[in-house]
Amino acid sequence: MAESVELEAGGRLVKVSNPGKVYYPEPGYTKLDVAVYYQAVAEAVLRGLRDRPTTLQRFVDGVEGESFYQKRAPKNTPEWLPTARISFPSGRYADEICPTEPAAVLWAANLGCLTFHPWPVRRDDTDHPDELRIDLDPQPGTDFTDAVRAAHQLREVLAEHGLRGWPKTSGGRGLHVYVPIRPQWTFAEVRRCAIALGRALEHRMPDQVTTNWWKEERGVKVFVDYNQMARDRTIASAYSLRARPQATVSTPLHWVELDEVTPLDFTLRTVPVRLAEVGDPNAEQGDEVFGLESVLELAERQERDHGLGELPYPPDHPKAPGEPPRVQPSRARKTP
Repeated sequence: MAESVELEAGGRLVKVSNPGKVYYPEPGYTKLDVAVYYQAVAEAVLRGLRDRPTTLQRFVDGVEGESFYQKRAPKNTPEWLPTARISFPSGRYADEICPTEPAAVLWAANLGCLTFHPWPVRRDDTDHPDELRIDLDPQPGTDFTDAVRAAHQLREVLAEHGLRGWPKTSGGRGLHVYVPIRPQWTFAEVRRCAIALGRALEHRMPDQVTTNWWKEERGVKVFVDYNQMARDRTIASAYSLRARPQATVSTPLHWVELDEVTPLDFTLRTVPVRLAEVGDPNAEQGDEVFGLESVLELAERQERDHGLGELPYPPDHPKAPGEPPRVQPSRARKTP
C-alpha cells in the first residue's frame, strides 16, 4: 500500500499517512479503514464536536498499543482549525482544538485519534456547560440491559422536570443521555443537577442504581457517574470509535430502539450504513434548550429534607465546600 493517501472532507484534502497500519487486529481494520469511517460520518460526529474544546484520545499503534490523551493542540495544528483556552481544576490551562469542519475529524484521525472527547461547552464560553451529560455505567455483574432499564426510568425523571434527553451507547456496556441546556450555570451547578437526577433515579430503583462514588459500595448496580459533569471530565462523543476489539462506536439511538439493540450492533462497518439508511437520531438535539431551575430546586429539597448534600469530586480537584472526606470507606473504618 502507498505510504500515504489523500481523502476529501468538506472541500479539503487530508493526508493519511501509513494507511495500511493495522489498528484493530481482530477484524483487521487499518488506519485507512478508520479514516474512511470518519470520512463517512464526519458531518454526524461534527454535530457533537462543533466549536467544542476537544481532547483527542490517540492510539498511534492501534488498540493493542499504548494510548494517551492529547489535551493541548499539537504544534502542527492547521491554521484553519481554531482553538479555545480551557482551564483545569489545578488552575493551569491549555488551548484545545475546536473542530468546525469535517476536515478536522480526518486530520485528527490521521494522528491516531480513535475517540473524540469534547467538553460540554462551546469555545465562546468555556465556563458554562450547554449540555447536561448523564453517564449510566454498569458495574461488574450488570450489563447493557441493566443500563437500558435505568435509562427508561431516567427518561421519566427528566420529563418530570421538563427536560428531554438524547440517548447513545457508550460503545461498551453503558449508556449516555444528553440534555441540551442554556449555558448559564457553572460546572458545579450542572454537576449538582447530575447528582440530584442520579439520586432521584436511585430512589426509584434502589436495587438497580447507585450514586456511590466508592466502588466498594456500589454493589451489582448501574452507577450514575455524576463526576462526568465535573470540570475537565469528558465523555466519548457520538460516533466516536472505541478501543474495543470489535471497533464498536458510541452510537445515538431513538428511545424506542433501546430494547432492540446491543452495543455490538454498532461498529466501524455498520454505523455508516445505519446513518445512510435511517439518519442521525441526534439531528434535532440542541434545537431546543432547557433550563435547570426545577432540578436545582430538587437538589435543595434533597439536602434540606434528607441531608443529601455534596458528593466526592475526582482526586485531582480542589476540595469543595461541604464535600465529604475523600477516604475509601473501608480505610476510614480502620483509622483509629
